[in-house]
Amino acid sequence: MGPVSGRKVMERSRTSSVQGGIALAVGVLLLGAHPGWAADCSVTSIGFVPINDLGPALYLGQYQGGLYPGGSNSPPPAHFAEGRARALAIRPLDALGNPDPSGRIVLMSVGYSNATQEWCNGPPVNCQSWTFKGRADADSRVNHVTLDIVNGAKGGEPAPNWDEPTDANYDRILNQVLTPQGLTEAQVQIIWLKLTTSGPTISLPNSNAEAFQLVGLLADIVRTFRIRYPNIRMVFVSSRIYAGYAGYPVPMSGAHPEPYAYESGFSVKWLVQAQINQMATGAIDPLAGDLDSDTVAPFLAWGPYFWADGESPRSDGLQYFCSDIQPDGLHPAQGAQSKVGQMLHEFMLTSRFATPWFRRCELGDMNRDGLFNGRDVQLFVETFLDPAAAPASRRCPADCSDDGTINAPDLDTFISIMLGG
Repeated sequence: MGPVSGRKVMERSRTSSVQGGIALAVGVLLLGAHPGWAADCSVTSIGFVPINDLGPALYLGQYQGGLYPGGSNSPPPAHFAEGRARALAIRPLDALGNPDPSGRIVLMSVGYSNATQEWCNGPPVNCQSWTFKGRADADSRVNHVTLDIVNGAKGGEPAPNWDEPTDANYDRILNQVLTPQGLTEAQVQIIWLKLTTSGPTISLPNSNAEAFQLVGLLADIVRTFRIRYPNIRMVFVSSRIYAGYAGYPVPMSGAHPEPYAYESGFSVKWLVQAQINQMATGAIDPLAGDLDSDTVAPFLAWGPYFWADGESPRSDGLQYFCSDIQPDGLHPAQGAQSKVGQMLHEFMLTSRFATPWFRRCELGDMNRDGLFNGRDVQLFVETFLDPAAAPASRRCPADCSDDGTINAPDLDTFISIMLGG
């Protein structure tokens, strides 16, 4: 993965007046662009292959692609089984964290400016329609009965501001986000995490590269989650969008341009891989530290992978044009916010780690037992042949194409779900 440098790979002093001044400057820069900065719209590509398209090939001849080990974009079977079990165990909780059918399930974002803009880009109860929460709030397929989607991300708050339980962000979330909505830390069970450092200057393959440092920071952050949110079960981690249009100098910007945006994807890959390896072998990764999902950390998995090489479309067609980005060249404008929001929304609707609690009903699971087996086939056939006679509890998971009717396309999708197990 990278050099051995111990669990804490970044030693920070928050009392130094020099560092305090730098931190303040960085915060200002992340909250809004300097009026003299402007996007460089000529950098329509930097020539890198998105990690999800890289597969078993190597970046810089050293770092294997794929979101998961072995160049794959799918989790290994054991990790999938564990994530599926964690998803099925998510239940509404009361304010003290006890199971309660009338309780709440909290899905929360944690991140900096880009994350809050992509998640909501507005006040908590009135997110922009093109963002993730805006889309989810308007979608009848989403569980609006027990699920609360809240925005804990905030501009000007990079990764070092989240890695300790005493960091101000956690009290801010409690006092300004959760409590006003009648929620508690004990009800937070799922987090979407998207963070980087600020003003990186060292890229791969240097042993002090920001990509290695970020692994340690993210690991500290997910361990902190376990302390602040005792009932957390899983964390979905995503990396940055394309930042090639950020055409101002480094490190004066205090921002996170290329190649660091691209390389942050490897940080996420290595973080998740460290937990996978520990679960399989018991060996603790020297860079990430202990990520035991039963004691010190939640279950970790990739969220959507958002990076594409500017205007060069990746295999699924994703592109970023200069018009998708704000005039500073770094933050997402409506175009990029919409693309990320849609990808995150589709991920939650389709990931087997999310469908049991995010959706109103899980497609194909006809008896809602979390399994996909012969009993589901029997019930689907009965419902398919006579939808009007079937109870509503069966019509919902049988509408596999999400078009409001039970017809031939549902049969094809149901078969795919069964084969995917």
